[in-house]
Amino acid sequence: MKTELDSLATALYIKTDDLLKGSPQFGPWRPAVGIAPQLSDAELVTLAMTQAMLGFTSEARWLRHAHAHLRYLFPYLPKQPGYNKRLRKSADLVRHVIRILARDTTLWSDDVWGSRPAKWCMS
Repeated sequence: MKTELDSLATALYIKTDDLLKGSPQFGPWRPAVGIAPQLSDAELVTLAMTQAMLGFTSEARWLRHAHAHLRYLFPYLPKQPGYNKRLRKSADLVRHVIRILARDTTLWSDDVWGSRPAKWCMS
């Protein structure tokens, strides 16, 4: 389980980082001059999507879990208020990455789902 999570998080980070390098307009706005965030946007998206995939609904519990078990994947982990603030400001970016990942799967263009009624409708 651990190596699969590591591989998935790494692949997600690379995909997000490449997206942001190719299309920086999808990232949240930042002033040209100022302090760069310690957690990159790609790391933030990876952290948030890993949280969702592992089923953590509480940000505080997720960050405690990440501090205890995922420090080797994320060199810097913010405290809960900072994570919440960054995550809310990056909601459009997270939605965009999810949309791109969905388009990369075969389910995006699969017409089988729409052509057959669900089993519960057939009774």
